[in-house]
Amino acid sequence: MAEVGLTTTIPVEVILAAGDVPVDLNNVFITDPDPEALVRQAELSGYPRNACGWIKGIYATALRYGIKRVVAVTQGDCSQTHALMETLQAAGIEIVPFAYPYDRDRILLEQQMLRFIDRFGVDWVQVEKARAALKPVRELVSEIDKLTWQEGKTTGAENHYWQVCCSDFNRDAGAFFKEAQEFYQQAQSRPARKETIRLGYTGVPPIITDLYEFIESLGGRVVYNEVQRQFTMIDALEDDLVTQYQRYTYPYDIFGRIEDINRQVAQRRLDGVIHYTQTFCFREIEDLLIKQGVNCPVLTIQGERPAPLDARNKLRIEAFIETLCFRALSNKPR
Repeated sequence: MAEVGLTTTIPVEVILAAGDVPVDLNNVFITDPDPEALVRQAELSGYPRNACGWIKGIYATALRYGIKRVVAVTQGDCSQTHALMETLQAAGIEIVPFAYPYDRDRILLEQQMLRFIDRFGVDWVQVEKARAALKPVRELVSEIDKLTWQEGKTTGAENHYWQVCCSDFNRDAGAFFKEAQEFYQQAQSRPARKETIRLGYTGVPPIITDLYEFIESLGGRVVYNEVQRQFTMIDALEDDLVTQYQRYTYPYDIFGRIEDINRQVAQRRLDGVIHYTQTFCFREIEDLLIKQGVNCPVLTIQGERPAPLDARNKLRIEAFIETLCFRALSNKPR
């Protein structure tokens, strides 16, 4: 069983079918005892100051933890991944490329799947078997999500955690399923919490370490995590593998993401959305489209390196929640 590093969510079923262990390098990086030291390590190796913090963290993490093989998404993720691949390859790590077609073209996506499956020496039957084995795990995480937005029994941070772990299932899907079952049973017995403001979170998972806790200290709660929810693939579990990853919104155009966000805004009765952008990321440009297209107030915050919220972001979040509270009171029937 060999560990295979991931730079983002890919068809993990292929890796599991091959008997290998998927390792989401983002999750290992951000949960490291000192993730800032990993960023500095990449900079000491020559990465520029204005490179993405996540890319620098992935690079140093792969080296520190002795990862020998990495699946890198060449289209549909970070534009700096190409340089990441090259620097990892120069360090002796085997690179397996995978690309999501921009326009969701099924034929192109299926071709990528076939190349990927062939690279790991498995076949469609084995992969579909692995996909079927993950279905109850993904469904359980969706039930935890419902405890957040329907019943008010889990926090935004807990919701984020269980969903974001669906990229690699914490390197052991069986153990992850058992842990999720225990958490679900424990959370069900909690009293329901009533938040003042219901928020959505859009954008890549935050490099900021205390975002959810700060929001809840102000009486708000994140009841929707956009990209993290997409990691669960919950909207396409009844389909085949190609369709499942064709319906996964993150790697494709922003307009499909906005449609998905708006469905959740309505369903989850969101008062507002916090859009997180990573400093030096091309997705900062997409912020203008998020603000134009999402059907509720949007606050954009930015993070660069793994650290708690700075004073500026705290003030902006506090003002945003206060504005939403005033708006809610103004719209309340007299």
